[in-house]
Amino acid sequence: MPLLLLRELPRFDCLLQAATRYPDLDPSATAAFLHLLHTGDLVFASEAKALATFTLSQGRFSILMLLNRHPDQPETPASLAQQAGVSRATITGLLDNLEKDGLIARGSAISDRRLTPIHLTSKGAELMDSVLPKYFQHVAKLLETLNSEERVQLVGLLQKIQHGIASPELESSEPLG
Repeated sequence: MPLLLLRELPRFDCLLQAATRYPDLDPSATAAFLHLLHTGDLVFASEAKALATFTLSQGRFSILMLLNRHPDQPETPASLAQQAGVSRATITGLLDNLEKDGLIARGSAISDRRLTPIHLTSKGAELMDSVLPKYFQHVAKLLETLNSEERVQLVGLLQKIQHGIASPELESSEPLG
């Protein structure tokens, strides 16, 4: 689902004009922010389309990737939810569907389902072995317009933004509403 919901971004001169009406509007920051959101939307849509060829959603793929990292070490639903950044209700639905499709298996039932060990089945591991080479080709294709040095620079810049988002000053700022 797109975050920006704009097909075309405003031109920089429009942002300059808007800044005369809204003095707190920093045109270069707003332009960078809108381009970041727009790029995220394009990447998200491209990934969703690529995964759909394997009948995988991004949520299902994320869970399979987490389980594929250490196939010999089962994960718990609570741990998977935390690592994927989703609610426990969401993880339950994802796991139920992955189990129904034979891609994961739950270990022996214990009283608390949140602690039940989850692992990839051989079918799930085979799927990941067929998906990942094509997925990594897709990722490389998305970023082929950047050379290696530019990719390193991009990662550094994105990490800088991420660090700023996590700063106490931004977390303590007043909500918009």
